[in-house]
Amino acid sequence: MSDPTAPDTTSSSAAPGWILLARHGEPALSRKIRLNAAEYRAWWDRYEAGGLLADQVPPPALVEMAGKADTVMVSSRRRAIETAHALVQGKAFDPDVRMIEAPLPAPPLPDFLRFNPKVWGFISRFCWWFFDYHDAGQENRSGAVARARDLAQRLIDEAQAGRNVIAVAHGFFNFLVALQLKSLGWRQVEGRGHRYWSTKLFKR
Repeated sequence: MSDPTAPDTTSSSAAPGWILLARHGEPALSRKIRLNAAEYRAWWDRYEAGGLLADQVPPPALVEMAGKADTVMVSSRRRAIETAHALVQGKAFDPDVRMIEAPLPAPPLPDFLRFNPKVWGFISRFCWWFFDYHDAGQENRSGAVARARDLAQRLIDEAQAGRNVIAVAHGFFNFLVALQLKSLGWRQVEGRGHRYWSTKLFKR
């Protein structure tokens, strides 16, 4: 029979861990190119399938935080998986398709309009977010928000059990997850911009 005077050492009594959202490193696919809408769609498909630019060095502060993580969650995209391998130093993780980036379908603008991928990304995201523009069968805004809410809750469940957790995913999807974490009472205590390798740290 257990001793009723013994201290409670179950996970429910543990202080909440932290949640770190990390963006992947710089992809190998060049953005120094001008494309029409159809060409940008093909470029985006290659971007989604590709990995990281070689010989990158992760920020030391991020490597240190990743080393302290008890739980590692990673998008199933190659660029996120390679980022995670560079950060977590052999810790196990299962790539998760539920953490991929929200889609960026380029609207069918005339072929004479040619922009670099950064501009196309802005145009595509604007149309997707404000006008719900997406291809048939493709995820829309409400679907991506629901997916971000689901991940936020899974991250919170891990942290509430006393575990530090890192999620390695993508820029805009991390933004959506951050909004959900804030709405659920978590505070962003640190943020390192929006560029590749950037992070957002949340605590209860």
